Amino acid sequence: MKYATPVSSTVFLIILLAIATSAAAAPAERGVTVTPDVVYGHKHGMALTMDVFQPKEGNGIGVLFMISGGWYSRWVPTGQAMKMFEPLLVKGFTVFAVRHGSSPKFLIPEIVEDVRRSVRFVRLHGKDIGVDPNRLGVCGASAGGHLSLMLATTPDEGDPKASDPVLRMSDRVAAAVAFYPPTDLQPLVKAGSPYPAQYPALTFDPNRADEFSPLRHVSEDDPPTLLIHGDKDRLVPILHSETMCEALKGRGVACELLTIEGGGHGFRGDDAKRSSDAWVAWFEKHLVKSPAPAAPAADKAKDK
Repeated sequence: MKYATPVSSTVFLIILLAIATSAAAAPAERGVTVTPDVVYGHKHGMALTMDVFQPKEGNGIGVLFMISGGWYSRWVPTGQAMKMFEPLLVKGFTVFAVRHGSSPKFLIPEIVEDVRRSVRFVRLHGKDIGVDPNRLGVCGASAGGHLSLMLATTPDEGDPKASDPVLRMSDRVAAAVAFYPPTDLQPLVKAGSPYPAQYPALTFDPNRADEFSPLRHVSEDDPPTLLIHGDKDRLVPILHSETMCEALKGRGVACELLTIEGGGHGFRGDDAKRSSDAWVAWFEKHLVKSPAPAAPAADKAKDK
């Protein structure tokens, strides 16, 4: 695969959020309760936090959004975030805006563990929050899409012997949506690649690239997955999503690839509206209208 010269992390984050801000031109619906800075874990003496957005007329379904661009995870004012998530909020979804330990301090292996914990936390507290712990969706764009697909393809059922109740929970999700995600990290971390210099989260042991490449972990029990990608994306070529979708379909997993013709790394205008509509419709179809997935073993044990 060929890659373009990396862009700065600031520009990368602006592109990352373009689809959401373009798709949410109308003011956010009133009646949304915002709980900022919910602590879902600690590391290195710091808190891992998420913001929770709960519409008054909720549908009982939770969606975790990975706040990540180039594996940098930055705080966003809740008012701006509400506009980002309005397409989900107006349909009754509760949104968890997840911030992970950010690059350049933390590398992808550590970042993946953070987002795993975020799912475990929401599953543990789902009933108290008012969402079905077995109907959780996950989504994100670019690096956030990569993290979403890692959650979708490499779940575990938790550690029943862990002293921390969060770690006893499964991190399995029931549906995923990923916008222009890198799905194979081998080309990004190989010798001579310019990417690690621009995105320090990629400076982990390159021999572990497959371990953190969703494409290498596709299996029959993966959740329904929607991929959205522009065919003119020079930063993360659409081949990433094409091969991922083919692999999922080859294992019998429900997968669709929405190709945005002429789209680059981020969408605006009609392209943003089209992709946003598909994003929400996917979660409505697979989280609201489909039968609930079976509860993971760890959750069954908890309920006894």
